[in-house]
Amino acid sequence: MVQGGSAVVAKRVGQVTVQFADGQAKATAMGKAASYIDPASARLPDDIVAKITKKRKPGDPDAALDPLADPEVKAAVVRSSFELLIGFQLTEDQLRYNVTR
Repeated sequence: MVQGGSAVVAKRVGQVTVQFADGQAKATAMGKAASYIDPASARLPDDIVAKITKKRKPGDPDAALDPLADPEVKAAVVRSSFELLIGFQLTEDQLRYNVTR
């Protein structure tokens, strides 16, 4: 689980076996993954929500400004975003083999 695009907040290693038939370049496998986050971590602070949802009228000095252009707002939105990334964790031998292919 990655928070804000770069901070790893949780990592679990599971196992799924992928078997390639002789001479085949493709194979399929199935697995499941899940993670849980604290709802408060994904909630935007009230002041940031107010900046994003503020009513803007034509002619107001900030009417044409995108609230997400504000570095404070953008940072808060990034902090409240989470991604569940799934990939391969290869041993050194597996990595060496794949690099030579």
